[in-house]
Amino acid sequence: MVILTDCDGVLLNWEYAFDVWMQRKGYNKIENARFQYGIDQRYGIDKKRKEDLIQTFNESAMIGFLPPLRDAIEYVQKLHREHGYVFHVITSLSLDPSATQLRTQNLQKLFGETVFEKFVYLDTGADKNEELSKYAGKNYWWVEDKIENAEIGHSFGLRPILMEHAHNMNYKNFPRAKDWKEIYKTVTAQNFCESIPK
Repeated sequence: MVILTDCDGVLLNWEYAFDVWMQRKGYNKIENARFQYGIDQRYGIDKKRKEDLIQTFNESAMIGFLPPLRDAIEYVQKLHREHGYVFHVITSLSLDPSATQLRTQNLQKLFGETVFEKFVYLDTGADKNEELSKYAGKNYWWVEDKIENAEIGHSFGLRPILMEHAHNMNYKNFPRAKDWKEIYKTVTAQNFCESIPK
């Protein structure tokens, strides 16, 4: 059994690490920044500067040391150990081999080496249409925090769950989860319902 998952804002707390890095560089968030998805809006910078900063960060040594998001470790491991799920990570990070290696090492160190069956690394800011289309009709769970990517997954017959953040908390079309405990309950409850004879 497979669960598809984004990485930043779902498995790892990219936002926290990026903010620490930005503060070191003299950037501060604007007021009410947490309600904005775009980094340019959060820091009051233009889009070109935003793209350059994100790529620089994603290709820095920092990307190998991101902390887990909330309770991700406990409940991702429970889904793997107790229910047999493996995870396919689909993340827009970078095509730089050092960056992708650091991310793989970071995830395996935090979650274990058997949790992840597949890592798909896309360029910084790249969309996920092509990769998600490969899972069309599979009915897999698809855990994301970006509304647009959740919608793309849904268009291919996936079952999106939005990891709740301030920027998506008013979106109503798909289930939202405050943490991985809620995702665990949703996934295992669905398994139970599907196992009941009709």
